[in-house]
Amino acid sequence: MTSREHPTGSESPDDGVRRILLLAHTGREGAIAVARQVVGALQAHGLVVRVLADEAGDLLVAAGEGVELVAEDGAVDGCELVVVLGGDGTILRAAELTRGTPTPLLGVNLGHVGFLAEAEGEDIEATIEAIVARRYTSEDRLTIDVAVYQGKELVASTWALNEASVEKAARQRMLEVVVEVDGRPLSRWGCDGVVCATPTGSTAYNFSAGGPVVWPTVDALLMVPISAHALFARPLVVGPDSVLAVEVLARTEGAGVLWCDGRRTVDLPPGARIEVRRGRTPVHLVRLHEAPFTDRLVAKFDLPVEGWRGSSERRRGTGHNHPSHKAERT
Repeated sequence: MTSREHPTGSESPDDGVRRILLLAHTGREGAIAVARQVVGALQAHGLVVRVLADEAGDLLVAAGEGVELVAEDGAVDGCELVVVLGGDGTILRAAELTRGTPTPLLGVNLGHVGFLAEAEGEDIEATIEAIVARRYTSEDRLTIDVAVYQGKELVASTWALNEASVEKAARQRMLEVVVEVDGRPLSRWGCDGVVCATPTGSTAYNFSAGGPVVWPTVDALLMVPISAHALFARPLVVGPDSVLAVEVLARTEGAGVLWCDGRRTVDLPPGARIEVRRGRTPVHLVRLHEAPFTDRLVAKFDLPVEGWRGSSERRRGTGHNHPSHKAERT
């Protein structure tokens, strides 16, 4: 995907007040304390914090000066930024609210790997300072549009930021599918499923299924079989304008299910056809640092790089850019 930097946030409403929508994983340990810290700090700097009304009680936040309680519908309107406290699942939930708006989202990881997050929980004070000073940028992340057909009838339309996965509905039954690229059949697989992913999602389900890690600046779509019984069952990387399709064969003994970002599902009876293409609407993710994606991989997966000395470091006699230097947390 080609990254596009652009000015941060949506335009403030006519009152000139800076509004931040705060979303949190209310069931995650530490989220309540961090949420209250964020609310208090942003209030102190004159910003208004919006909180979803049905989460306010769990977060121990009440409406008042500097705090607005809002319904989920339209919650992003007039906000310059959405701050998300949690893991990747919470960030994907926030993406459902921000998609189609100019408002970017900033993930603060309170979970495990948290690959979509830009900051870690222990960096919350520096993150707040960056928000107040508007010291951040945002970039577009490629999404996918997903259509499900039964015969010639379109029965469902949805989208994903990470991936759309076609999976078997019952553990004891394998799916029989034919996969297709750009209107041409490629292969038939008996499998547990097929993952169609974006570069952003290459470190999610795609990664677990054995697919490649793709830098987010690469415009591409990925297709990866899950436990396929076939000689040719390799991960595929195709151009961003290609159309991927998975047909559940009518003779298959089991039904399937479509999962999009692990959040939205569509039942797939035998004969269903799933088409995946580049999404018309990107999602905007905030960047606080300019750390290379390589350094992010090293930090997130704690990859062993001891002993590395790049040619430029050898010439300069320094290790300033060594990945183990984690002054910039990602």
